[in-house]
Amino acid sequence: MPNRFTQCLTGSTGVLGVIGDPIGHSLSPAMHNAALQALGKDYVYVPFSVSALHVQEAMAGMRALGIKGLNVTIPHKVAVADYLDEIDPVAQLIGAVNTISNQTGRLVGYNTDGYGFLRSLKEEAGCDPKGLRVMIIGAGGAARAIGFQLALSKARALVVSNRTESRAVALAAEIHKQTGCSAIGIGFRELNSYLLSTDILVNTTSLGMYPEVATIPPLEIEHLPQTALICDIVYNPNKTLLIQKAAASGRATLPGLGMLAYQGAAALEIWLQVKAPVDVMKTALQRQLSAALDI
Repeated sequence: MPNRFTQCLTGSTGVLGVIGDPIGHSLSPAMHNAALQALGKDYVYVPFSVSALHVQEAMAGMRALGIKGLNVTIPHKVAVADYLDEIDPVAQLIGAVNTISNQTGRLVGYNTDGYGFLRSLKEEAGCDPKGLRVMIIGAGGAARAIGFQLALSKARALVVSNRTESRAVALAAEIHKQTGCSAIGIGFRELNSYLLSTDILVNTTSLGMYPEVATIPPLEIEHLPQTALICDIVYNPNKTLLIQKAAASGRATLPGLGMLAYQGAAALEIWLQVKAPVDVMKTALQRQLSAALDI
C-alpha cells in the first residue's frame, strides 16, 4: 500500500501517539492523522513500540520530549497508572488508562473506551441504556470499561458472562460495589437462560475477530427478544459472524467500528480541546481495513 502521508513536519510540529506491544497492527495512526489533517493541526500521530519492561521510561520520555498525548493499548493500560500524576475518576473506577494527556509536564490519565461505546450506542444505534438490561460477554479490560460506563449511565441491570465464571462474578461484584447498579456474573453454561430478559447484548471478547472469523460467542440468538440490540466491539471484520446472524434474525445490530472511532475522537478532544471530525476518522478506519484485506 503506498504511503499517503503528505504532511510537512516542522520544528513546531506537535507529537501525539500510541504505545503498546505489539503495535504494528494499530489503526490509530491512520485514524488520527486523517483527523489532524482535516482539522489543519500541525501535529503528527506516531506508533511507539514499548515493551512491558520500559513503561516507566516511556512515561519519562513523554515528559522529556514534550509529547502532547498518548493512547495506551495492550498490555500497558494498567501499568501506566503507576507513573501518572493524576487519573480521571472514571479511569480510576475502570482500573485502566487508554489515554494520557501531557498538561505542561503533568501527566493525566483517562479511559475513553466506555465513553466510545456509549456514544456509538446512542448516536449510531439510537439507544440510551438508561433503564435497560444489558448482558456483557467477556470479563476483560473492554468489559470493565463498558460495564462501568453503562452502570454510570443508569442501566437497569448488568449480567456479565465469561468462560471463566469466577472472573465474571468478580467484575459484576466490583461494578455493583462501586456504582450500586444491579450486576451478576455467570459462566457460559448459564448464558442462554438469561437472554430472554436482555435488552442489549455486548460481545467484548475476541470471538469473531480476524483471522478467526468463523467463531462466535456460545449463545442462541433466537433466545433474545426480537427487540434486543446486539453489539460487537470487534471491528475486523466490521460485520462479525455474530452481527451477521443477528441481522439475519431481524434484530438490530451495532458493529464495533463506531466504538473505535468515538474513543479515538474523545482522546483527540482531550488533547487538543477541539471537536473531532468523527466522519473523517471512520472513513480512514474503513479505508485502512479495506487495504489490509487486499494485501
